[in-house]
Amino acid sequence: MQQNHYGRLGAVLSADLINLPEVSAESVQALLEAHEIRRAEIGDADVQGFRDWRDHLSRVFGQRDSAQQCSAVNDLLTEATIRPWVTTHDGLQPHLHFVPDSADLLSRVKAVTAGGLAFVLCWEGGARLGRCMRSECSRAYVDTSRNGRRRYCTARCGNTEAVMRHRSRHSRPSPKP
Repeated sequence: MQQNHYGRLGAVLSADLINLPEVSAESVQALLEAHEIRRAEIGDADVQGFRDWRDHLSRVFGQRDSAQQCSAVNDLLTEATIRPWVTTHDGLQPHLHFVPDSADLLSRVKAVTAGGLAFVLCWEGGARLGRCMRSECSRAYVDTSRNGRRRYCTARCGNTEAVMRHRSRHSRPSPKP
C-alpha cells in the first residue's frame, strides 16, 4: 500500500483510538504519544470529546457501502474543520498540516484522523478500512498489505479463526458407508 506518512498516520491513529479498551486521560495520552502527536497533554475534561470522536470514527471502518463510507468521512471532515496549513515546526522542511499548530489537542487529532481516513479512502479504497472478521473480535484496522486482502486485525485472530474452522470440520462424525 503506497501511503504518505500523514495519511497513514491519521488512519492508523483512528483505528487505534477505536480499539482502545478504555478511554481515559492516561490511555488517550499514551496513544497520542505513541503516534508522535505533539503536545499530547490531555486532562480529564477532554476525555468525553475523545470518546465522542471515537464513536464518529468507528462508522467508517468495515463499511461495505462506499456511498455511506464517503458520507461518514465527509461528516468527519466537516466536524474537524480542516484547513490546509503549511508548517516548519521542529526544524522540519515545510510540510502540510490540516489545522494550525496553535489549535487545541482535540482539534488537531480530529484533523489528522479525518484527513488520514480521507486519504486512504480516496487513494486506496474503503475496503482498506476494515473490521476483524473473527466473530469474537471486530477490532478496526487499516489494511497496509500489498494486495489489500486482509480480513483480520492481527495474524493471531486469523490463525484462531483458521483453527476453529479446522476443528469444526474434523469434529463432525464422518458419514458411514
